[in-house]
Amino acid sequence: MNTLKLLILLSACFLVSCAPINNNDQANNLGDNVMHHDAHTYSNVEEIRTDHLHLELEVNFENNTVYGVARHEMGEHNTDTAIFDIKELEIKKVTLGKGKEESTDFVIGNNNELLGQSLKVKIKPDTKYINIYYQTTDKTEALDWLEPELTAGKKHPYMYTQGQAILTRSWIPLQDTPMNRITYSADVKVPSDLIAVMSASNPKKKNNTGEYHFEMKQKIPAYLIALAVGDMTYTPFSDNCGVYSEPELADACAYEFVDLPKMIETAENMYGEYRWDQYDIVMLPYSFPFGGMENPRLTFANPTILAGDRSMVSVIAHELAHSWSGNLVTNATWNDFWLNEGFTVYFENRIMEEIYGKETADILAIIEYQDLEVALEDIENGDHPEDTQLKLQLDHRNPDDGMTDIAYVKGAFFLRTLEHLVGRDKFDAFLTSYFDEHAFETITTEDFVKYLDSHLLEPNNIAFDANEWIYQPGVPDNCIKISSKRLDNMKTVAQALNNGEDVFNNALKDVERGDYITQEWMTFIRSLSNSTSPEQMKKIDEQLKFSSEANPAIKSAWFQLAIQTGYQDIRPEMQAYLNLVGRRWYIEGIYQELRDSKHQGDLVWAKEVFAGAQKNYHFVSKSTIEDVLYSEN
Repeated sequence: MNTLKLLILLSACFLVSCAPINNNDQANNLGDNVMHHDAHTYSNVEEIRTDHLHLELEVNFENNTVYGVARHEMGEHNTDTAIFDIKELEIKKVTLGKGKEESTDFVIGNNNELLGQSLKVKIKPDTKYINIYYQTTDKTEALDWLEPELTAGKKHPYMYTQGQAILTRSWIPLQDTPMNRITYSADVKVPSDLIAVMSASNPKKKNNTGEYHFEMKQKIPAYLIALAVGDMTYTPFSDNCGVYSEPELADACAYEFVDLPKMIETAENMYGEYRWDQYDIVMLPYSFPFGGMENPRLTFANPTILAGDRSMVSVIAHELAHSWSGNLVTNATWNDFWLNEGFTVYFENRIMEEIYGKETADILAIIEYQDLEVALEDIENGDHPEDTQLKLQLDHRNPDDGMTDIAYVKGAFFLRTLEHLVGRDKFDAFLTSYFDEHAFETITTEDFVKYLDSHLLEPNNIAFDANEWIYQPGVPDNCIKISSKRLDNMKTVAQALNNGEDVFNNALKDVERGDYITQEWMTFIRSLSNSTSPEQMKKIDEQLKFSSEANPAIKSAWFQLAIQTGYQDIRPEMQAYLNLVGRRWYIEGIYQELRDSKHQGDLVWAKEVFAGAQKNYHFVSKSTIEDVLYSEN
């Protein structure tokens, strides 16, 4: 038994007056946060804040538990209580001091299904160090523990974390709000045949002890603290960038991300110095719920972006762009989420334009706008039509509700429209100063609007109604329009097929799937009528092999159309896909189509598939699909 485990076990023996007290009178709930600007935290960051966090962690794959000590170094304060966020954590004890520690009283508030619990710690006005001894539980939502068969190598287990938006509190007791930026360090113990990497300085190879030290010297919000543990190797691309992956994926990663150094150089040329020293990628297993996550210094990525033709590398351009928008300048609350994502989608597209050309960048933007149109219709017909505004109202809701194409794509088209209005040179100068003047800070929508008025619109005598974009539903009429001849061509072919023409002897004669990029095929599929016969669907599939050989992005679109048309021959391929892929965006649409299908048995089949596949999904995706299939709404 190592020292950390022994300390935690012994600490339980000494807890008498310092035991956790479930005091209903003092427990927090949503209503307790009236004084806070961020309604998604219990923490009293306006009175006392963590400056630096040091973690001592042991990752135990035998019982899927992380044993930890979270050592908070606090800033100056004048309060007798420090409040932290926790969710489904077992708190062993809390001490004050460094070196010579003394136990202190703490109170755990009532559990809220969304926010978890408050951890109120009794302190003194001169308290600088607060040490929280804890362990995770089987209900910890941020952690994904994978058996070897769910990895590429099939030999070793794997574990990773996903903290955005408010899940970091489920594996670390801390002040879980983007309002407070902190530095952190960590000492992590893992099995000796595995390696640990974090959103911090990282080792390049395994050692014999399984003990690793990490430093993040730049201040970041809590949701960007991340950890991955598995059998990984490192492939460098330059002195300051590379990719961690399972050995089996190393060659595919090396091919797909070869342009990474060029992306970094391009981004720096646009908006200033990259301020995080190192930029690496870690390729996680398929269960990861997103295409990518912008954890600083170490982007977490899903293997679905390994398309084999570099057609999905915009995901990496997006996560790299977050090094400026989101990580460097961060939304102060989750109501301001578009400040992270709208800016990043805009910046991502600029990177893609510079490296791959305007035609490719426009294609990507149009695909995004297609997604936005679908999102607008869904949201306008849903329970919260106000969610089509950029500035959100999520105070009593899950912040994940704001992670839609509104924040990403409407936000990006807002910026594209501004650029078109004022000119690219002026707009680039504005964004460069915006990133520079707000570096390592959090910002609200209202702060941005003031900065926009004073630094871009007023100096250039530009009349532009930003409020219409930010505080009104839908997309304003002045939104910039983008077109693509290549995508128009795919729409024409699809329309010909819809009209009953024999496209297989003309437009699609001798065409192979590799003749067009992913986004062209997605446009083709999206343009096909949902009244296409199963026989026609099968004919298309036999020629282009969408069900069997296409990349995950194309398969997701194809399976959704297959459900609409009643093309059920591909159920085995669809089930295999849903068992493998945990990326929420790709699978949610499929389950939604199965739920809404008019074809007999689709919903029953969807629930049967999900029952077997859910063990392969992270909590984020699993909970989303549960809502899709079982929510009364």
